[in-house]
Amino acid sequence: MKKKLLSALLSAAMVASLLVGCGAKQEAAAPAPAAEEKTEAAADEAPAETAEAASDEQITITIWHQSVADTDPVKKIIEESVTEYHELHPNITIEQDGVEGEQYKTKIKTAFAAGEAPDLSYMWAGSFVKPFVDAGYLLPIDEYMNPDIKAKVLPGMLDGSTFDGKIYSYPTITFLADLYCNKEQFDAAGAKIPETWDELLEAVDKLKAAGYNPIMMGEKDLWPGMYWMDIIAARTASNAAINAAFADPTKFNAPEFVMAAEKLQELVKAGGFNENMLSTSYTEMVEGFCAGQGAMLYQANWVHPAIMDDAAATKGKVVCVPFPEIPGGKGNVSEFSGGTSDGYYVNAATEHPKEVVEYLEYLSEKIGTLGFQMGAGLACWDTSETDLSALTNLDQESAALMEKGTSYIGWWDNVLSAEDSDTYKQLVAEVMALKITPEEFAEKMSKLSPSELVQ
Repeated sequence: MKKKLLSALLSAAMVASLLVGCGAKQEAAAPAPAAEEKTEAAADEAPAETAEAASDEQITITIWHQSVADTDPVKKIIEESVTEYHELHPNITIEQDGVEGEQYKTKIKTAFAAGEAPDLSYMWAGSFVKPFVDAGYLLPIDEYMNPDIKAKVLPGMLDGSTFDGKIYSYPTITFLADLYCNKEQFDAAGAKIPETWDELLEAVDKLKAAGYNPIMMGEKDLWPGMYWMDIIAARTASNAAINAAFADPTKFNAPEFVMAAEKLQELVKAGGFNENMLSTSYTEMVEGFCAGQGAMLYQANWVHPAIMDDAAATKGKVVCVPFPEIPGGKGNVSEFSGGTSDGYYVNAATEHPKEVVEYLEYLSEKIGTLGFQMGAGLACWDTSETDLSALTNLDQESAALMEKGTSYIGWWDNVLSAEDSDTYKQLVAEVMALKITPEEFAEKMSKLSPSELVQ
């Protein structure tokens, strides 16, 4: 029942038609060639011999990624795939290299510009990958895709890697941002798990009074603070209004977006975040929360393995809830940040496109099923044959929230252009540092360019 429920709820969260693979054609056996046809028949056999010889060619496939944390199940899956794939294909060697998020972004951009990129590259969805597509750096994989494997992808999940009608990658897992609350600390402080903004502020006061840091934040890397502005704006403005502003940024200069910045500053002024938030990295933020240094964390569900790690002080103590509603706001708690899937993309200059796509299919499905099974994210693939008994309470709670979702917006830095994404994240950091007013934030956001990813 659990398998059926989780598969059904994940499918219900996506929209589109499932692509069904074509069956292999049956060919009737041909009669033996006549004597005069033997020369032609021998010629026909030559390509087969050449293909067989080619299959023994020693091939090395390089892949770069950003799954480097020991608590990240994808790191283990990629490492295992290197050995397993070589055992299945002795002539193919996989070489993998991982670098953490922000460093990875710089590394991959530099590599493509210099013509030194690997065969396969991890890419964030949306506006991060699109410039690489537009520059012709990446290979459309339609002609290489195995229809039987393609048919295992859940409805709509190929949309994020499709540009101008061409498919460039397979999905792996998808993510949803949730509010994580350390119930042990909430109970000790006599605080209620917040369902409204006022309850969130009340919880901050009670947690502080009891000696706890209310919210763990790592704004040194900029994007963690962006997640807070993303979801607060979803509550004050609604996802529909956010999409409209992506298409026409002048709409950011409106009361509901001023209100979003006001609410974020209200939380800062109330002492909601750790005092060193501007010098704390994402990794330090997650590690700090898992060590019990914060009662709340707003992040995507890729943090589940770290929170539930045997060595974590948070194991078995954390609940996953939707971000609180904001009275007077135009959004509601069924609107979420997330729902997109990142993936691995093929270098257009690869010498072995067929072999690289075959490994891409193998790895993507492996991450999509085992990654979901291990709590790395929500499924983009058919998991009806996957043992889901090991899913934690956080995995199940996050999946249940996704089932109730009415709309999803990807992370704003994946929707805005790369340049505008940097501007937006910097503006959020200035809001959190109380360096600009909410009105200045909204006015500067109105100067951004329309997103090419929103119609």
